[in-house]
Amino acid sequence: MEEQELLRLAQRGDNGAVTQLVQTYQQSVYNVCYRMLGESTEAEDATQDTMVKAITNLSSYDASRPFRPWLLRIASNECIDRIRRRKDAISLDGLGDDGAWEWKAGDGPNPETELLHRERQAAVHDVLEQLSPADRMVVQLFYWENLPYAEIEEITGLTVSAIKSRLFRARRVLAELLVQEGSYV
Repeated sequence: MEEQELLRLAQRGDNGAVTQLVQTYQQSVYNVCYRMLGESTEAEDATQDTMVKAITNLSSYDASRPFRPWLLRIASNECIDRIRRRKDAISLDGLGDDGAWEWKAGDGPNPETELLHRERQAAVHDVLEQLSPADRMVVQLFYWENLPYAEIEEITGLTVSAIKSRLFRARRVLAELLVQEGSYV
């Protein structure tokens, strides 16, 4: 079934269409939430809240526009709200327990290489947390989700020039922070 038809049915309350929409987009929403929040349980909760908000607000969705950016914008707003509500910074304890941050090679690297790799991942994750939620979202959408500028514009509401500017500034800040921490020389 074509996406637009599926959306029309879902807007009319067809439970099968709603279920199919959730199944189609749930993983993309989770990926955005996980990369923004850095914790699988919180990302699952944010994904569920995003899907509920999207389904309950389908009547406000403009069918002439792409659905995925609309949905990912809801997800990014949900994550930004959660980040703002946090009192403490994200703990790096347990980073990689679910395997999402671990690099998996064919026969596996030697322990020294693996340790170095994990330290670098932790350093990158730590400096990403120092970016503003909006900058972190743009970096995540561009580098992890590989979205084009036009889709990032739809999701964030920023202009393409603002997105490019944020990416440039974020790359510079990330590089400076990583050099300061001695993670990359």
